[in-house]
Amino acid sequence: PMGSERMEMRKRQMSMTQETPGAAQAQHSTGNRGSNACCFCWCCCCSCSCLTVRNQDEERARRTSHELQAEGIPNCEESPAPTLEEVNAWAQSFDKLMLTPAGRNAFREFLRTEFSEENMLFWMACEELKQESNKSVIEEKARLIYEDYISILSPKEVSLDSRVREVINRNMLEPSQHTFDDAQLQIYTLMHRDSYPRFMNSAIYKDLLRSLSEKSIE
Repeated sequence: PMGSERMEMRKRQMSMTQETPGAAQAQHSTGNRGSNACCFCWCCCCSCSCLTVRNQDEERARRTSHELQAEGIPNCEESPAPTLEEVNAWAQSFDKLMLTPAGRNAFREFLRTEFSEENMLFWMACEELKQESNKSVIEEKARLIYEDYISILSPKEVSLDSRVREVINRNMLEPSQHTFDDAQLQIYTLMHRDSYPRFMNSAIYKDLLRSLSEKSIE
């Protein structure tokens, strides 16, 4: 019986001795894989070169956004105060709302409360692009619009379907004033169908309408 116990203990010791190097090797292998992980590996690590590139792209997108805000579209368009007649006309159609700077400013203020102001900013940037004739300026503005509103890395990315994105990517090979026409129409339609009805029922619109109505009575 004693001999059997010794043999059993020796088997267990030998088994543990064989397992230890394997475990160490597996741990070493896992460590190496983690330190050299790539986006396409099963494990992602902070030292991954692909993530480094992605972080650089994100930083560039944020920088571009800041530059566009600094030198591009102001917080609001310059316009005279709207009249009661104009504000009433906004309720007739979305086109009439978007036709005047005062209407766009009021609608943009509402979009800001819904965290979707980028839709109006994108639409306005496209309108501005259409006014350009200088090729180099067109290319630069098209690049800024793409990085600020189309790129998936941008915090102000607008919602577009895959078909429109493909059209934009083709157009960006040789940018023109009409590079974003399809996208602009899609965002215009989105604002019309989704945000415009809520704007008409919002406190922003109703308060403005009431204020102008009271002034007209006085």
